[in-house]
Amino acid sequence: MFPSGMDYSRESGGGVTTGAVLIPTRFVWPYGGRTVYLSGSFTGWSEHFQMSPVEGCPTVFQTICSLPPGFHQYKFIVDGEWRHDEHQPCVSSNYGTVNTVMLSRDSGYNSAIPSPQIPSGSSMDVDNAVFQRLIRVSNDTVNDTLPRISEADIQVSRHRISSFLSTHTAYELLPESGKVIALDVDLPVKQAFHILHEQGITIAPLWDFGKGKFTGVLSALDFILIIRELGDHGSNLTEEELETHTISAWKQAKLFLNRQTNEHRSEFPSQLVQAGPDENLKDVALKILQNGVATVPIIHSSSEEGLYPQLLYLASLSQILKCLCRYFRNSSGLLPILQLPICAIPLGTWVPKIGEPNLRPLAMLRPSASLNAALNLLVQAQVSSVPIVDDNDSLLDVYSRSDITSLAKDKVYTHINLQEMTIHQALQLGQEPYSPFGSSSQRCHMCLRSDSLHKVMERLATPGVRRLIIVEAGSKRVEGIISLSDVVRFLVG
Repeated sequence: MFPSGMDYSRESGGGVTTGAVLIPTRFVWPYGGRTVYLSGSFTGWSEHFQMSPVEGCPTVFQTICSLPPGFHQYKFIVDGEWRHDEHQPCVSSNYGTVNTVMLSRDSGYNSAIPSPQIPSGSSMDVDNAVFQRLIRVSNDTVNDTLPRISEADIQVSRHRISSFLSTHTAYELLPESGKVIALDVDLPVKQAFHILHEQGITIAPLWDFGKGKFTGVLSALDFILIIRELGDHGSNLTEEELETHTISAWKQAKLFLNRQTNEHRSEFPSQLVQAGPDENLKDVALKILQNGVATVPIIHSSSEEGLYPQLLYLASLSQILKCLCRYFRNSSGLLPILQLPICAIPLGTWVPKIGEPNLRPLAMLRPSASLNAALNLLVQAQVSSVPIVDDNDSLLDVYSRSDITSLAKDKVYTHINLQEMTIHQALQLGQEPYSPFGSSSQRCHMCLRSDSLHKVMERLATPGVRRLIIVEAGSKRVEGIISLSDVVRFLVG
């Protein structure tokens, strides 16, 4: 994980006699970059040591140097630019503003970053301390280190975002090329299940030839409900009926079940939520947020009566966020809130600190939990994903609604027991054979609580990324989760 320790007596050109006391000192750059180097007075400012990204936290770079006791100055070279850490002690020198560290002869293992006392034995101790010091808002002693922003600045930022979204239309989201798959409502549910799996999609609009219009969507949530129905011994839906059971029949059955339980009615809009290509982006975003849907079909019709509708594409919050990032990328100063760390913003769902009220609990499961427990949680808690953690609450993987389509592979859904299959086993079904990557390599999209809102927005604007798991640097202990809808809802007010 780390480069080998840098021996000052070997690297400094003989500035220290053999046998001098050397103190292992960890240097950390937690603000991202493509390449990061360390240089300082202990190298005569002539040599640069490359720093390595922390496993699981690509925005955090660190390295270890063995230095003699005394006063040292240092700086970082980030993507070819000399930088210093504004949050650490610094002074002006012949090399501009530099960071400083004082090492005493009594020191054992030291960090170039002052930190509260932390337990030994963890290879990530210093990094955890950095973020405890910088951004743990529950600690009154560090609140002053957080960037502050007035309510007026927040409203100004939101007004500018609202103005941009209100003056740009859904048509601008239309890609230069691509495909949109729609399903006939008379298609058997089983066949639709396999189509979505084979096409690698989790949602498709539904076309009713009899009515001559789009009437709804089929999503991963439908298949979660179907799988649960099949697994229920009191179910009215059998595996044989799934062969001929149409999408239309399933939608009617779901509506009936929904009215019976009256528990998740808000989860299922009674009519298709759609938008036209001339609608502004703010209205499209609000339709997605207010109806609790993942996408909105953009449908064009040449007649006022809505005849002969043409499905152009599926608009999502990710595309809208990408537009915002692209527009404000070179003028982020217009939006002061973009530079705030996410921990300083009422955003997302967080694991409560000791003594804090647990108003909105963050659902997490162990890999040994049953698939049935995961599916129930996705439906009952109305969440789109559940972090899978070990006994220390460190992130291992994520189980999302979209993972349900992997059960279509080799018709696994026909012979599984939801109570007996574990989440770990279910996730393995989605892995490609002989893949050089683990199942979580492209699935667990993470961030740190110190990351800026702008950085989080850039990551969420990446296709396929619907949420970021907030982890503690080093340990990857889950601290919270931020979704696309959380960010857009905050931005539009």
